[in-house]
Amino acid sequence: MKNQLPVREAILKRKTYEAPAEGRAGKIRLDFNENTTGCGPAVLRALRRITPEQFAMYPEYRGPTRRIAVRLGVRPEELVLTNGGDDALRVFFDAFVEPRSHILICEPTFPMYRYYAEIAGARVEVCHYDAQMRLPLPAVLEGLRRRPRVFFLANPNNPTGTLVPPADLRRILTAARGSVVVFDEAYAEFSGFSTLPWVRRYPNLFVARTFSKAAGLAALRLGAVIASRHSLVPVRRALPPFPVNLAALVAAEAALREQRAIRAYVRTVLRLRESFAAALARLGAATFPSAGNFLLANFGPHGPALFGKLARRGILLRDRSRDMGPGFVRITIGTPREMKTLLTEIRRNWKEN
Repeated sequence: MKNQLPVREAILKRKTYEAPAEGRAGKIRLDFNENTTGCGPAVLRALRRITPEQFAMYPEYRGPTRRIAVRLGVRPEELVLTNGGDDALRVFFDAFVEPRSHILICEPTFPMYRYYAEIAGARVEVCHYDAQMRLPLPAVLEGLRRRPRVFFLANPNNPTGTLVPPADLRRILTAARGSVVVFDEAYAEFSGFSTLPWVRRYPNLFVARTFSKAAGLAALRLGAVIASRHSLVPVRRALPPFPVNLAALVAAEAALREQRAIRAYVRTVLRLRESFAAALARLGAATFPSAGNFLLANFGPHGPALFGKLARRGILLRDRSRDMGPGFVRITIGTPREMKTLLTEIRRNWKEN
């Protein structure tokens, strides 16, 4: 007789989030928007200095939070650190979203917004990017009139690369009376734009950040939520007392101290992104403007076969054929050698039309 566990209905109904397959070590990993160069040497040096006694202690947050806030250009009371960027999103459901209430998102986008909404038993109202991957601003403004608990907007958006102009973001914040607005800025270092300076002007604005992308700390799981001091009160109440591990704190501070290396990495990514997009266009593949460390492309009906061949050769891309149409793929911009290898294999294996 099977044990009948009292599983929540929301868990039974929701679809499982399918992360990229494991066994990625030793391959060209252009499927997860990681920094394929790796973290900087200062991070490794800082981690080696952690003592056995420190590993045995619960971490302290006041000092690291103050120093990280200074680097981000905000006040310590405007910053909350979280266990990765995903947890920086989950906390909004814990703090603001009731079962059977609703959130607003624009798809295609980062799937964790829908993932957490389904777990919370909330409804998801969806607007859709158009064929050119532009934000449907009128539909968003109309959706905000129905007062969702939270509106999530990845800016730049993953997987489209879309960067919304500041004027449109201000219209969203003004229209979102009674709603929490979360601008997910996981790729802000690559776009060169952030709404962090706006948090004191807009009490409904929350900015989510991560150290997983430009800083190359995905394995250590460190994220952040930035908002006005008063707006962060319910967020702090929804967090556990020790949400972030010591190694992540140490690594983040070290990464922020070596901004010159991060800026150099970002410049390389931007240069490669543009040259790679131009090369794909010459081959006949459609690409879309991107402000992130990735590129959305469409290889058409023969795309899925190409992606399979590349995977068998150890080159991993994020196939979006299932949700965006046959041939759509998100490609992380890796090192110069990785991008050269990828382009060579595409030329060898892709047959257009």
